[in-house]
Amino acid sequence: MTKDNHTRLLPWITTPLLALALLLTWHVYVTSSGISGFILPTPIKVWHSYLDELRGAALWRHTWSTLYETLVGFAWATAIGLGLGVLIGRWRWLETTLNPFIVASQVIPKVALVPLFVVWFGFGPASKVLLAATLAFFPILSNTVLGVKSVDLGHRDVMVALNAPRWKVFTRLELPSALPYLLTGMEVGVVFAIIGAVVGEYLGGSAGLGYMLIAKMNAFDTAALFAIIIHLTLLGFVFYWLMSSARRLLIPWHESVLIDRANP
Repeated sequence: MTKDNHTRLLPWITTPLLALALLLTWHVYVTSSGISGFILPTPIKVWHSYLDELRGAALWRHTWSTLYETLVGFAWATAIGLGLGVLIGRWRWLETTLNPFIVASQVIPKVALVPLFVVWFGFGPASKVLLAATLAFFPILSNTVLGVKSVDLGHRDVMVALNAPRWKVFTRLELPSALPYLLTGMEVGVVFAIIGAVVGEYLGGSAGLGYMLIAKMNAFDTAALFAIIIHLTLLGFVFYWLMSSARRLLIPWHESVLIDRANP
């Protein structure tokens, strides 16, 4: 086996070993310290609790609520962030005009907006969708603006010299140039969208995984709390993997994808 093959296989060995070491340390600490299982259950107890939750219908019903709020909020954030980012990246005066409002919308603690959204849109999914979109919006917008500004000036001059219409300049030059940046913003934004949806459910909801966390906390079921956190972590991994796959599919020519293919 060559050195390159050893390097490629190494993470598949070291990552599971590290995870196993962390779980073993957790188990040994709980069993040897005499800490109450209510405060910190063992990994085995958390695993059994997670299996019990997977067998029930409640976890899947609440998972669907969180997925719906996350995906709809993320879709709105992507559409608005992409459209506004292209406009701001093209026209400097628009960036100067809107930048104070955009920054102000981001420095406000998002948790403080939850009561206001609940008053406006109620305890249903609309307030959670809005919070998810609010959190996901800024990284998508900022990366789109950066992508549009990063268009090679020489290429733009060529398009202008050829008297290309604006829509062709956008589809043939600006969008392909901005796409790597946009996808990076979307990778961050989808994680923020999950956080927004769960926080909204946590503070003002009657469905979703955030609401389920509160219910388990009120029932003093710490093992189930850990189980739902694990479930949310797995959902986050799935969303991140989907965005990484979209990157490989949409920009196979980009250096980041070529490097990953050369070093899988």
